[in-house]
Amino acid sequence: MMSIILGVLEEGLVYAIMALGVYITYKILDFPDLSVDGTFPLGGAITATLILAGFNPLATLLIAFAAGVLAGCVTGFIHVKLKVRDLLSGIIVMTALYSINLRLAGKSNVAFFNNDSIFENALVSRLVPEGLSDISVIIILAVIVLIVKLLLDLYLKTRSGYLLRAVGDNETLVTSLAKDKGSVKILGLAIANGLAALAGSVYCQQKGFFEISMGTGTIVIGLANVIIGTKLFKRFGAVKATTAVVIGSIIYKACVSIAIYMGMEASDLKLITSVLFLGILVLSNGRERKVKNHA
Repeated sequence: MMSIILGVLEEGLVYAIMALGVYITYKILDFPDLSVDGTFPLGGAITATLILAGFNPLATLLIAFAAGVLAGCVTGFIHVKLKVRDLLSGIIVMTALYSINLRLAGKSNVAFFNNDSIFENALVSRLVPEGLSDISVIIILAVIVLIVKLLLDLYLKTRSGYLLRAVGDNETLVTSLAKDKGSVKILGLAIANGLAALAGSVYCQQKGFFEISMGTGTIVIGLANVIIGTKLFKRFGAVKATTAVVIGSIIYKACVSIAIYMGMEASDLKLITSVLFLGILVLSNGRERKVKNHA
């Protein structure tokens, strides 16, 4: 049972980073950004390539984030400047990134188990007693998630962050403030995809390998995390949306683990994800209709 709990925490925290990015596009920008399915493995491909080349594992996190930011800018440029619909913009970038990720990694599966990572290196070996490696992984993940969450919270309180929120709620307001709503959208997409690529980098370092299909269904997982978290804590004003998203990610992974523990095969993971996500959407829509009827 303890191994299941530790696994839930590990997976939940990794995907929480990506979910924070999806929160920006889905909840703030109201932008269905499918390019996340490409930027998540982009971070992994860059990480595997750089670690095998001898780069510092911490540096690969920053480089992966920067690559995700660039990919997000491309999605935003296609949508804003080339006037392509939001959904199609994400699909175009996601499709292109599949080939780019293969080019970067060199092949569809790249292992780097014997190389240093943020979870296994000389410093961690000195600080962590033997036999507590699983706990150290969770602590490191928790620190990364906390840093990302706090930085995102701070950003959303800045002038730029308020403009980002305004674009999703009222584009006319942004225009009235003499700000280019298109540039604000591009910035939001850049940050969101940067976080998705960062999550992909962390995921690869946790697993010790890169796999080209690791991004398949990432957007669905991210949306499920966001919806679970925001719906559960909607009535609790003291809980910030970013905190709710992180908790939602852990709850989602717990639901998947319980389904597998009850007898479903690991190969059914995508089916479990789809059914769970559909159930979340149906329940949330039903509650919203009840609230409207009572009002």
